[in-house]
Amino acid sequence: MRIGELADMVGITTRAVRHYHRIGLLPEPQRQPNGYREYALRDAVELARIRRLTELGLSLDEVKDVLADDAGRELVEILTELDADLARQEEAIRQRRARLARLLEQAGQTGRLPAEAPVSPELAALFEDMARASTQMPGPEPAMAAKERELLALLETGSPGGDRSWFDAVRHSLGADPAAMRRAYEIYARMDELAQAAEDDPRVEAMARAIVDSIPPEAVQSMTIPDDGGAGERGGFADAFFEEFAPAQAAAVRRAIELLRERRG
Repeated sequence: MRIGELADMVGITTRAVRHYHRIGLLPEPQRQPNGYREYALRDAVELARIRRLTELGLSLDEVKDVLADDAGRELVEILTELDADLARQEEAIRQRRARLARLLEQAGQTGRLPAEAPVSPELAALFEDMARASTQMPGPEPAMAAKERELLALLETGSPGGDRSWFDAVRHSLGADPAAMRRAYEIYARMDELAQAAEDDPRVEAMARAIVDSIPPEAVQSMTIPDDGGAGERGGFADAFFEEFAPAQAAAVRRAIELLRERRG
């Protein structure tokens, strides 16, 4: 039979058959005097087995190993590994679906998700608390509040220092104490006021002290604080972090870092 008939019998394309020839997966029969290849029933049997193995999820390299092993031991090993891999994928899919279900549940309760989604349910709850606090404050939400949410989402994903215990302490403190949330929004508003100020503005020192006073003592003890207050940090996360702030805002944050170092002793 010709290549088209062979492909039709097995249910694949002639292009696939030629590809199997090129990679040595299926022996290529000699051409007849008329220039055509003539395939035997044995070729169809081998090709059908190749299709069944690939439909199980085996790669073509793995199929080649199976076909080269007469005793079939290679197939058992490969199928065992494939089953274990599928189990891992199945568990990963289950976890992803569970997370999607939580996100959809949040959307069903509020009609929306935070702009920073997807985040953990705990952080999503904190963002909802922030949204409620914002409605209780005069005027529009401070720009610094949105920046804070972005930073919290970043820290939850993977803090550059690898230690997120201080972040968890801040998150739990804000989420559990409405007064702390109100103070946080007051700080956000005051930070917005420094957007056009100079670095030597007298409000910078007061702002730094307000930032420090808003951080729970247990969080201060677990924080990784730069020895130079962040002023000498260069490159990577430090540069990217301080570039997000206006000059006076960055000065307030750096001064707050110095004060935190002093407080911890």
